[in-house]
Amino acid sequence: MDENGSVDVMPQGDVVQSGEAGNTDGQPDGSVPTAGETTVDDEVGDVRDVDAVDVDAVDIEAGHGEADDVEGAGSGDVEGGVPGGAPRSGLRRLEEEGEVAADYLEELLDIVDLDGDIDIDVENGRASVAIVAEGALERDLKRLVGGRGEVLEALQELTRLAVQARTGERSRLMLDVAGFRAARRRALEDVAARACQDVKRTGEPMKLDPMSAFERKVVHDAVAEAGLRSESEGEEPTRRVVILPAGA
Repeated sequence: MDENGSVDVMPQGDVVQSGEAGNTDGQPDGSVPTAGETTVDDEVGDVRDVDAVDVDAVDIEAGHGEADDVEGAGSGDVEGGVPGGAPRSGLRRLEEEGEVAADYLEELLDIVDLDGDIDIDVENGRASVAIVAEGALERDLKRLVGGRGEVLEALQELTRLAVQARTGERSRLMLDVAGFRAARRRALEDVAARACQDVKRTGEPMKLDPMSAFERKVVHDAVAEAGLRSESEGEEPTRRVVILPAGA
């Protein structure tokens, strides 16, 4: 999801897929309304609280947990998802998810009067979509992120719902805006590396600060790579990762 190269910014949220410019046609069911003036807060403010999202519509039920978090890295258990990818796997299906998401996001960018390119990719068995821009345009896009990524999380849920409305299947699509997730991933990997060193040195478990599902997934992966085990504990919004010493 890292977007380090230069990006040509075009108005109306043009779509770039696999390095080739191209526009997707059609609009997803349940697309963003267009009547009247609409701000970013109008579009995503109602879902900043998870209670405002119809989670049943994306098949996240009690006992399944969040879609992106992994409990106990290395155990192969994926909360709310199917290990290794979607139930009906296939590159074309994931590409279709990205195209539907791009349609939805293009419409959103038009409504809130923001410019950016939309990159579509497939990473780690799921569709990956990023809205990117440069300079002042990138600063404007950060309105879709929020101070701690809360707006981005809400927008990702809306986008997944739009994809499900079109395809009829739950989406595990990942959305990034203005490189927020890519930068956050790098920072979390550093935090996890330092925490693992402390756990190895002291032999004691370490609890990290509460994190989102995306952030916990990054930490679980980093801990597993360091040869240790981790698990999540608690309930949202204070759910956190606990790093365990070897042999625990």
